[in-house]
Amino acid sequence: MGLFMNGWGITDRGTVRSQNQDFYGLDFVAGRDVALCVVCDGMGGANAGNVASSIAVEAFMDHMKQGLKTASSMAELSGLVRRSASYANSMVFEVARSEPEYYGMGTTLVGALVMGEYASIINVGDSRAYHITPDGIFRITKDHSLVEDMIDRGDLTREEAESHPDKNLITRALGVEPGVLCDLFEIRIRKGECLLLCTDGLTNCIDEKMIWETVALSEDKAKSCQKLIDLAIEAGATDNVTTVLLEK
Repeated sequence: MGLFMNGWGITDRGTVRSQNQDFYGLDFVAGRDVALCVVCDGMGGANAGNVASSIAVEAFMDHMKQGLKTASSMAELSGLVRRSASYANSMVFEVARSEPEYYGMGTTLVGALVMGEYASIINVGDSRAYHITPDGIFRITKDHSLVEDMIDRGDLTREEAESHPDKNLITRALGVEPGVLCDLFEIRIRKGECLLLCTDGLTNCIDEKMIWETVALSEDKAKSCQKLIDLAIEAGATDNVTTVLLEK
């Protein structure tokens, strides 16, 4: 594992779904204080969502590892994260176009590259990244979803959005078109802080206050990663649930 980082990843199909269409990747680069991670929540009929998310995770992680051989500056690292998401998009799109049963499949993606105190985070869809510190929890990403757009327009409050019937409809996904528009964020993450990547299976079940309490107040971050899954299951977990937690 990385010299100054620890990380854990867990995925569960939840209490209702027969299949888990979430996938995640987590890796540490030997000899460098670098962590790579990604979480994807697939969509599409039958097996298609499962295929989309697994292809996206593998493509994103492979492209990042290759690019890290030459990238070192912050600008290069951010460019690498963007290109890796674009590469993952093209890989999913190619398979969707070549196989009739996979037509129209796609996936969310939230990914991160952490080097030292620098973190570059990218997302498309409604899987999220959170920065968790002893002082609070800060959502880094913004959902690409129908209800988030309605909140922006003032048509819905955030509280109303929690129970809106269309809250799971996303407005952007990876792999459904030849190109994809992703959001990129850069933050500093210091010792004693955490980065959490998760699917909406977690955030639909437990609120941000509970996420913060579970992670920030825990001495054992590996156990807190599992505890988040357990809390979602206890709350019903009608969707697949995935968490990836990095600790500085």
